[in-house]
Amino acid sequence: MKTRVKAQTTAAGIALLLTLSACGGAASSQSPDSAGTNNTSDISEGVQPDAAAVALLPESVKAKGELTVAMDLHYPPTTFLAEDNTTPIGLNPDVARLIAKKLDLKLKFVDTKFDTIIPGLDGGRFDFTATTMSKTEERLKVLDMIDYFKAGNSVIAAAGNPSNLTVETLCGKNIAVTQGSTGQLKRLPALSEQTCTSKGQPAINAVTLPNIQEALTQLHSKRIDGILYDTTALGWAAKQQPDSFTMLGRVNVGSSDLTAVGLKKDSPLTPAMQKAIQSVLETPEYKKSLETWGLDSGAITDAKLN
Repeated sequence: MKTRVKAQTTAAGIALLLTLSACGGAASSQSPDSAGTNNTSDISEGVQPDAAAVALLPESVKAKGELTVAMDLHYPPTTFLAEDNTTPIGLNPDVARLIAKKLDLKLKFVDTKFDTIIPGLDGGRFDFTATTMSKTEERLKVLDMIDYFKAGNSVIAAAGNPSNLTVETLCGKNIAVTQGSTGQLKRLPALSEQTCTSKGQPAINAVTLPNIQEALTQLHSKRIDGILYDTTALGWAAKQQPDSFTMLGRVNVGSSDLTAVGLKKDSPLTPAMQKAIQSVLETPEYKKSLETWGLDSGAITDAKLN
């Protein structure tokens, strides 16, 4: 349970760490690297179904007996693979398992690239996603979104911050964001406008990369100046690699800090899902998962349907 990941100081080691070890969260005083990456236990074991939630299930879902959840399984500590390279672990897999148990259904994980999850939901390939997806106006046009966690974005620089950067002094710098993330779509443009272009300074140069592993590798090799991404994942990287990365601070513009489970807009599954998530938020297992992954300050109590 207490296995500690020991990554290499090379760029390849950093990528391996993030591959074996998610968009993002509010870190607490507990270090997420205290969680064992070989822990494949099911947090929902022993949790009882919620009869009121089950009663709201569409008959077609009851007959199928299974929910399919889409996740990009490469973003610790919220969504990643255990050391067996097979079992999904982290906050989001825990929450998904608890939801399925509350609905008395089996659960199937589908590893899905983040920016293809919404088209997959719209096309009926998945029932829902719990992938630390924050709410935006554009997403709410095509998704039903139900709050389950308080999250946010931060900026990370190379160890020691050799350029003496702050979140407010990134004008003209090359800052990585990941494809399809809230950082790319909302946070970085809003930050650039607020701190740079509105004051006659050059815009922040967004370097769009496919995933956080690639971004960390490029930052380690000094090909970029920083990364704007989920606080949870960046905090994990900085704790695992203190000689490689330094946190600069949170970005509080451009999007809500609440993240939500997503379903296809007006899905018949939404009422049952909302009831199940509310039931999950009231369980000790929800709080235990947050504590396990060092995210307990991100707890919420209201599964609001947006």
